[in-house]
Amino acid sequence: MSVQVIVLNGGSSSGKSTLARALQDELPEAWLSLSVDTLVDAMPARLTAGGDGIGFADDGAVDVGPDFTALQDAWTTGLVAMARAGAHLVVDDVFLGGTASQRRWLDALGDVPTLWVGVRCAPEVAARREAERGDRVAGMAARQAEAVHRGVGYDLEVDTTGTDPADGARTIAAHLRSSRGD
Repeated sequence: MSVQVIVLNGGSSSGKSTLARALQDELPEAWLSLSVDTLVDAMPARLTAGGDGIGFADDGAVDVGPDFTALQDAWTTGLVAMARAGAHLVVDDVFLGGTASQRRWLDALGDVPTLWVGVRCAPEVAARREAERGDRVAGMAARQAEAVHRGVGYDLEVDTTGTDPADGARTIAAHLRSSRGD
């Protein structure tokens, strides 16, 4: 059975979004790229300032409340419905809860064929990227670089520390071809 969803998990500024765009160029089918950042950007401002939504501390810590969790669950359900309707999805996420975050996705996806990809990046490189972006809280990238991978199982891992995104995309595409027997 052909993979319908590719889940990219990595810390902030690890290169997930750039890798997702490179995958869209590399893969022969049309793949939609959807990011947890899209979900956060779509939320009302009052839910991005902490409390019951999502909050970003000065040291880079991220806290999520019940309203964020409820919207995230609805978002996940919607993405799975898109995949079940035939859309190929590249999902760019940050598993703040490690194993529990992956479990949430596993439960939602059920039997939808999924490729789990760990996107790793050296903390110092992710921190440099974070500073260059200017749209992230300093410290978030270094804090998340290893934490988001704890207890998470992958089919494949790519390290974006010094790798061109196109090379990472080719690695993932080759894995997809070999799993299909191409």
